[in-house]
Amino acid sequence: MTVPMDQWTTAGLWLAVVASGLYHGLNPGMGWPLAVSAGLMGRSRRDLIASLGPIGAGHFLAMIVILLPFSVLATLVTWQREIRIGASVLVIVFGIYLLINRRHPRFLARISPRRLAFWSFWVAIAHGASLMLVPIYLGLCRGADVDAGHGAAQVLMRADVTMALAVSFIHTTAMVLAGALMAFVTFEWLGPGFIGRSWFNLDIVWAASLILIGCISLLAAVAVS
Repeated sequence: MTVPMDQWTTAGLWLAVVASGLYHGLNPGMGWPLAVSAGLMGRSRRDLIASLGPIGAGHFLAMIVILLPFSVLATLVTWQREIRIGASVLVIVFGIYLLINRRHPRFLARISPRRLAFWSFWVAIAHGASLMLVPIYLGLCRGADVDAGHGAAQVLMRADVTMALAVSFIHTTAMVLAGALMAFVTFEWLGPGFIGRSWFNLDIVWAASLILIGCISLLAAVAVS
């Protein structure tokens, strides 16, 4: 049986959401070393596991803060093309900014590591973690419910908010699982010295990914008649 092309497209979009979450989870800058630190200070796996909740909660809230406004804008069906172009340009500009300015925002250093949820929220915002999902999210919102444009705005808005929550949840779940894996491996076998010896900075790769996703989304939006 042949699978329709639109199903492959939808599957690809969801895979991109998961892949983005896995990337963030593996990136030390998104918090898994703090989970290792919590486990070492508490001398318990339980403390490590407990720290993952606030880290994930902060990241989830950052996703929602960015995606919810676009979920509301998605109800403006007649402006779909312009919204997608604007979102794509925003992602590209932010990616270029991260390439030029590679320093972490100073205010992040003033946040106590004990305030994990608050720290995780601002790290996700500062690194543009949510922005990567905006073009993907707008692609997911190109289904029949939005494109038809015949439903009431209230119904469309509810559908898009639900989708925003689903995207944020799947992304955050993938991030927490990947980060938990790195934290457990480091805590149980590699030891804290691994973090110092093998620190890998993925910020350049992340900035380039933002620019790439933005360009692809911009080309797709411009191509829409």
